[in-house]
Formats: sequence, structure tokens, C-alpha cells
Amino acid sequence: MAAEATPDPRDGLAVLAQQDPVIAAAIERVGIPPDRRRPCAFDTLVRVVVGQQLSVKAAATIYGRLEDLLGGPPNPAGLRAQTDTALRSVGLSKSKLASLRDLSDAAVRGELNVGGLASLDNEAVAAHLLPRRGVGPWTVDMMLLFSLGRPDVWPTGDLGVRAGLQRLLRLPYRPTPKQTEAFGARWAPHRSSVAMLCWRLLHVEGPHEG
Repeated sequence: MAAEATPDPRDGLAVLAQQDPVIAAAIERVGIPPDRRRPCAFDTLVRVVVGQQLSVKAAATIYGRLEDLLGGPPNPAGLRAQTDTALRSVGLSKSKLASLRDLSDAAVRGELNVGGLASLDNEAVAAHLLPRRGVGPWTVDMMLLFSLGRPDVWPTGDLGVRAGLQRLLRLPYRPTPKQTEAFGARWAPHRSSVAMLCWRLLHVEGPHEG
């Protein structure tokens, strides 16, 4: 859980539940999503990179092994001190290893300052992170949502959000990223909370059967 100063991206659900019966009904069924905030720190960015394209369980397992190897949360010096063989042994792919190397080197050179992201707007956060190897829009969205608590993040490229949106709206198909963007417009500027509700629906109820 992040420091108290980090805004809670779930706060928008209270507002939306008063305005949208679809949101209210979903909350009634599955409850408020759990608090998944984490500090805006280097190790959180590492956790997000490790979790790319993995299930929550698999990501947690690999990240836990990485912490065991390093004797605590990942930091630039600790990662740089490990051999490729040691880092690969925890389950990191070759591409993720290369990404963690780049993040560590950039942090040491002063080119990456994760702790300073809170002072930047969303576009500036993206501009700071995207040049780093292995960091794409999904990674930026996860940092904006869970580490910075930005209220209107709508990760249309996330399969879980799209599958959860299908269930939320009872769609007979899984929406594309473009369709997801259009569907989400009705919930701005509280789309972070809806994204979390979509994940919650998928976790509790599973994919829509239609």
C-alpha cells in the first residue's frame, strides 16, 4: 500500500455509482476493488516490468524470487551487482533482464528518477518513462494508476480491462482497444476507478459467457 499522500484511484466509484446504474449494480455484485496502491519508487517500476504479459500469480512468484536473490526490494546497485545468470535464474526472460539492466543504468546515470514522477503530469510521466527499454504504454498506465493515483487512466490495451468491460456492459464480444476507448468516454474523469472495477469483475465472476 502506498503512502497516505497517494490519491486513491478508487474514489471515483462513489461518484459514478450515483450517476450510472451499471456501475452501481457491478459494485453491488462484487464490492469495491481492493487497494492495490504501491509507492512511486524504483522497485515498483521493476515490479510492473516483471509483470508484463504475465498472470498476477506468475508475476508475484518471479518478483518474490528476485527480492529473495537481492535480499530486499530491487534497487539499481543491487541489480547491477548480479550476473545475468543469477537474474535469469529467478524466471526473468531475456528481454525483461535487458529492460532491468537499462532501468538500473539509467537510474545510476541520473536519467531515470522514479521518485520524482509525482511532480509531473501524465504526459510528462510518459515522456520520462517511455524511452527506457521495455517500457511501453501499459507500463506507464500501471505506474500512473497504482503508484501515482491518477484518477482518469484508462488502459485500453490491457486484456483484463477489456474482458472486464465486456462483463460490465454485458457485451456479446470482447471490445477492441478502440472500442474500449469509446465505451470509457462516459466515465471520464473517473476512468481509473472503472478500470479497477473491470479487473475486480473478471477476478470474481470470470469472463463474460456471451
